[in-house]
Amino acid sequence: MKKRMISLMLCACVALAAAGCGGSKKFNNPEKGGTLIMATNAYFEPYEYHEGDDIVGIDVEIAQAIAEKLGMTLQVEDMEFDSIIAAVNSGKAHIGAAGMTVTEDRLKNVDFTDSYTTATQVIIVQEGSEITGADDLAGKKIGVQLGTTGDIYASDGIEDATIEQYNKGMDAVQALSNGIIDAVIIDNEPAKQFVSKAEGLKILDEEFVTEEYAIAIAKGNEELLDDVNKALDAIIADGTVQGIIDKYITAE
Repeated sequence: MKKRMISLMLCACVALAAAGCGGSKKFNNPEKGGTLIMATNAYFEPYEYHEGDDIVGIDVEIAQAIAEKLGMTLQVEDMEFDSIIAAVNSGKAHIGAAGMTVTEDRLKNVDFTDSYTTATQVIIVQEGSEITGADDLAGKKIGVQLGTTGDIYASDGIEDATIEQYNKGMDAVQALSNGIIDAVIIDNEPAKQFVSKAEGLKILDEEFVTEEYAIAIAKGNEELLDDVNKALDAIIADGTVQGIIDKYITAE
């Protein structure tokens, strides 16, 4: 009977070990010399966007510099914005970089690196619109990109507004141009790109909200978080990050 009990206990321990004994979580971390997979949504110029067959932009170049510091090769995977956190937590991607703001809700699901830039959410309207600031958005129809902070802030903080969610920011801007919605809330830099390519639209002077961008990593993956932070801090300190940002965003 004792032998049988010991045998059962050993089997149970083996089963626990296979599942991650002691409750430890296993992560699909890249090895040195391997591939660092970055999940993004490449419709957020200048942070990430398509240029021919390539995906380029601020986040891509920052991730490339991090990968080089870690002795890895960068691989960029394009997906819907609201799929990025799931991809990181499932191990399909090691990091998520997509002009992603650190918020309390996201911190419940992923960890974030140190911030690498500050950004602002702004309001786009048609020229001649009666909307002149955030207070005028109450009761209006507002377009946002699904899963972005523009989506979060608009859904939580504008009284009686109807929020229209789009998979791509450009789709929201197109809807505004066509008079389907009254305004778009989105990051300032992509907003400038969209407005420059569309007639009859403008960005309001009043900022909607200021936020910090960082890189998402699976919750509890302290090893990868530490490695990426060390690489990120190094390329911030030596001016690489600012050089990348200045390449894409020129002072007005």
